[in-house]
Amino acid sequence: MSSDSTITVDARHLEPPEPMDRALAAAGLLREGQHVRMLLHREPFPLYSILDAMGLSYRTQLTAEGDFVILFAHNAEDLPI
Repeated sequence: MSSDSTITVDARHLEPPEPMDRALAAAGLLREGQHVRMLLHREPFPLYSILDAMGLSYRTQLTAEGDFVILFAHNAEDLPI
């Protein structure tokens, strides 16, 4: 965890199912006011439906380096801009 409000998961270049396992473990640690910042080398399409089913808000950003940053939290207000 890099700060009290951010849980960072670097899953770049890990083979499935490790990125999903790490994402779900981080989701289980989420408290109100916190968000997960997950780094991946490909877009995790299967994760989105799971986050939806869990009632979590999320946003995906593409970095200049071509990595994906997936931010997710209990409330959209907890996602950084």
